Amino acid sequence: MRVISVPLTRAQSLAKEIEGWIVDRGLSAGDRIATMDELRETTRLGRATISEAARLLAERGAVDVRPGRGGGLFVAQAGTVVQLRHTLLSVAADPASVADAVAVRDALEELIDIDAAQHCTARDATDLRAIIDRMRENSTDRESFMRHNWELHRRLAETAANTFATGVYLSAMAHVEDLPTQPDSETADDDTGYLAERVAVHAELVEAVVSGDTERTTRAVAAHRSVSARPR
Repeated sequence: MRVISVPLTRAQSLAKEIEGWIVDRGLSAGDRIATMDELRETTRLGRATISEAARLLAERGAVDVRPGRGGGLFVAQAGTVVQLRHTLLSVAADPASVADAVAVRDALEELIDIDAAQHCTARDATDLRAIIDRMRENSTDRESFMRHNWELHRRLAETAANTFATGVYLSAMAHVEDLPTQPDSETADDDTGYLAERVAVHAELVEAVVSGDTERTTRAVAAHRSVSARPR
């Protein structure tokens, strides 16, 4: 599967930088990383951006956010998945790590999506279909499309009940999203048709998951892999 480089948001970039601080400074569970005021002074970023970065890190299990005086960002208790994330960060300079992370993510995709089909709730279905709508609305803009593509696969993973597989999958996916990659060398002359096809494939994947039909989901995953891997 090809990796398409998509610029990070300021919050994503800050979250990546903070994770780097944890590794570079050798911080342990319970150590304070910084207060919110210190982050604003150091980064010169706004409150909303810093809050979003903190939310991303908390969702990944990397930090605890403590409010009030003496609060701020603290290193969370490092479970297996967080340790994996830190390992990925430590090898970030190795170009092969991107390919390795893609291989792990792709190997887990069918397991994740079938598990999601078995546990999809009405709320999950609503969220997944809403992301498909956003993908359709942005099917002429590759960068926006890819942002919603990542969003969809994260939400599918969150729908699954296998928390260990989900954690490994999301860690591998975050590694692919965060690392700089080589720009796509192909031209984008036919992006509209290609992206429209990818929307259709993702829409079928969502409907397969929502239906709870595991055989349909398996076929949808195969179709997704085929389209995503096609040279452009």
